[in-house]
Order: sequence, then C-alpha cells, then structure tokens
Amino acid sequence: MKALVTGGAGFLGSHLVEKLLSHGFDVIVVDNLCTGSLSNLESVKSRITFFQEDVRYFMPRQKTDIVFHFACPASPVQYQKDPVFTIETSVLGTKTVLEYCKAHMSRLVFASTSEVYGDPLEHPQKETYFGNVNTLGPRACYDEGKRAAETFCFIYNSLYKVPVTIVRIFNTYGPRMDPHDGRVVSNFIVQSLRGGDLTVYGDGSQTRSFCYVSDLIDGIIRIARHNTEFEVLNLGNDEEYSIIELAKTILELTGCKNNIIHLPPQIDDPVRRKPDISKARRLLDWHPKVDLRSGLASTIEYFRSLI
Repeated sequence: MKALVTGGAGFLGSHLVEKLLSHGFDVIVVDNLCTGSLSNLESVKSRITFFQEDVRYFMPRQKTDIVFHFACPASPVQYQKDPVFTIETSVLGTKTVLEYCKAHMSRLVFASTSEVYGDPLEHPQKETYFGNVNTLGPRACYDEGKRAAETFCFIYNSLYKVPVTIVRIFNTYGPRMDPHDGRVVSNFIVQSLRGGDLTVYGDGSQTRSFCYVSDLIDGIIRIARHNTEFEVLNLGNDEEYSIIELAKTILELTGCKNNIIHLPPQIDDPVRRKPDISKARRLLDWHPKVDLRSGLASTIEYFRSLI
C-alpha cells in the first residue's frame, strides 16, 4: 500500500507517518513546514519521500492508494497568526487533495476537528450534531475552514465517488507538541516547568476531553483498514475534565508549586467538549487506552528534554 500524508512533519502527522511505516506502507509526505518540523521525521527520513510544498498548490505525481490529509495549522496561536492562510489551507488545500484523489481514485482520510461543533449545545457531541459556530469570530478561519472542507469531501464523494472518511479529532496531546503552540496542555506544562504562573482563562470550569497521541493514531490506522465509501467519525477520549482539574494535575505531576491565575475568558471558547465515540467503538472496535495521568507523565518528560 502506498500512502500520502499531507502535514506529515507536524505533531500528529509525524506520528502517523511512523505508524504507517511500521505497518508496511510506502509513505510520501507533503509539508510546507509552516508549523511542522523535519526534526519530527528524523528517525524515518531515509524511508520516506518528502516534498516541502504548499498543499494549496501542489500534489505529487505519484499515485497512492490512500491520502491522509492533515495539513493545516491547528492551534489557536498558529491558525490566528495568518487567518487567510488558514482558511485557504482548509478549503483550497482540501480541493487540491480531492482533485488528486479523483484522478487516482485514492481513498481520503480527512483530518477534521471537534471545532466544527463550535460551542456545542449538545453534550456529548455526536457526528449527527450540526454544531453552534460563530462565523464572524477569531476562531472562524479554522472552524469554518474545516466545515467547508467537510462539504468539499461530501461533494466529491457524491459527484465523483471519491471514498472519504472524515475524522473529527478532539483534543490530542503527547510528545512532539510544539511548546509554543498555545494549546492548554503544552501551555500548562511549559509554564509549570519554567516556574511561571499557570494561566487559566475564565474560572476553569470549562471542560475538555484529552486523547493521548498513540490512541488517536491507532484509531486513524484502524480507519485506514476499514473500507467505506463515506463515513464521519469522532476520535477522542470520552473522559471529561475541567481546565482547572488539568492545571492541578499537571502541577502535581511536575512537582511544581506554581500559582494558578485567572484571565478573562477567550472569545468563543467552548464551555463543554466531549465526544460521543460509540460509532468508532462499533465500527472500528476502538477506544482510548491511555489514561490522562499516564499520558501527561510521558508528555511532561518530553517537554523536560526541551526546556
């Protein structure tokens, strides 16, 4: 099997590349390195074909059996830095990928996001939920970009029979996270290890569900081996934690005595976020295995090596 991974030098993409290679895939990677790093692929660089290109305008000529489309800035700090680039990567980049899949009849696994649900009024969020998204807010370049990209996937499947699985990925963490990406796990760990205050936006009662990277990638591989013409699946951990609980757990695991300070709430920050993963359990026989404390411990050790 030949696989193409866009965004393959990023946090999730590089873990996926390694796992695909271990399963015997030949792998091509396309990444413009705007948020990814070649250091993430250092251990496998001799075993892959790499193109440093922008997915909005480039796809390789080689035919592949399956495409994993992961290219897009994914953290608020990254995607709000250049919102035009972010929404174009989601929309134009996905169209470029779909045209490639149409030409080669390659199967597509599209990395969407839990952000398509916005600040949800349904809890937990099922794949059938249409979401509650602000089209005019600072997060819209990412949220609406992914929603439009999902629509492109639906259109190409309907009109051209391109096989597509849309994966709505919930908060994922682990080694190779960028310490400056502004995500809550990396923020808390870096602040804790550097002896600074942990900054919580709002009162910290807002919730998230945190999935360790190995569990997420295991689900993606199971999707690759599950033949389907069109499917939408949530992947994430269905254990729910408040942000203040996360902060206290990280302080305990790092052994640090930092203070927790509260800042004004962020615009359009979801109040509750938890996936309904019953569909993935049923279709893929998949469920998360790594508990939060174990995953955080491994992630903290990774960040210690950087700081």
